[in-house]
Amino acid sequence: MATSVYPAMGGNTNNTTAANFIPEIWSDEIIAAYKKELVIANLVTKMPMTGKKGDTIHIPKPTRGVATAKAANTAVTIQNETATKLTLSVNKHFEYSRMIEDITDIQAQASMRKFYTGDAGYALAKKVEDDIFLLGQSTQGGNGANWAKAKEIAADGPLSDYAGAAQAFNDAGFRNLIQMLDDADVPMDGRSLILPPSARNTVMGITRYTSSDFVTGQTVVNGKIGNLYGVDVYISNNCPVDGANKIGMLQHKDAFVLVEQMSVRSQTQYKQELLADLFTSDTIYGTGVLRDTSAVAIALLG
Repeated sequence: MATSVYPAMGGNTNNTTAANFIPEIWSDEIIAAYKKELVIANLVTKMPMTGKKGDTIHIPKPTRGVATAKAANTAVTIQNETATKLTLSVNKHFEYSRMIEDITDIQAQASMRKFYTGDAGYALAKKVEDDIFLLGQSTQGGNGANWAKAKEIAADGPLSDYAGAAQAFNDAGFRNLIQMLDDADVPMDGRSLILPPSARNTVMGITRYTSSDFVTGQTVVNGKIGNLYGVDVYISNNCPVDGANKIGMLQHKDAFVLVEQMSVRSQTQYKQELLADLFTSDTIYGTGVLRDTSAVAIALLG
């Protein structure tokens, strides 16, 4: 494609051409920024799919089986499959678009380019995170419309359904939340605790949490700050807000599913009438609840 020369303000000339635009640079940086911002989305069941926006898929929700004794010279015990199915529409399509003048000049300036790519990755990741967190309204028998089935933690640890009077996170309450998942026969492996930043000071102020067993000295990656009672602990800026309170989540990876028809795509189109490049990144996905007893939302004082 030939370079077009247009008059610019001040009587100067400005070379603007889509031929000099390198989409791989922008796409790679946006995907990196997108992945960096994901917390809860990395802690759920992920399923890729081929198809188009609006397609419906059916995901089996098998019941857990049991091991039976095997006597010599006897047939095995066959467990009948009684799986229900989650019907999920992959219809969430979000985009991030900017009209950028002199895109090739910005491309050459790493700091300016990374503003746009970082902002695009953050914006798209936030939408995915928000949608997954909202699935917590459907756990523990919730109606999917509010946080009524989230748990409040009393000062000495007992749990109760959320009534708008959330308290601070505490050790006894966390043990009771773990017991909820234990009672629901949720495997220990694959559990995670996601808390809002406002709970971090509380967590770090509890002696047990600042022991060498919890604080490993490792670099924080995708929000992970440690492990407690065998549960990985994460901090996320995307925890939902409910009035003066924040919502955290104790979950197993099989509680929720993220189906990605298209992860993150980036493309550009030169707009001659605006002497600028239209830059767009988008993603198509669907989310759903696989096991509503494998997660519990936690209402915390904001």
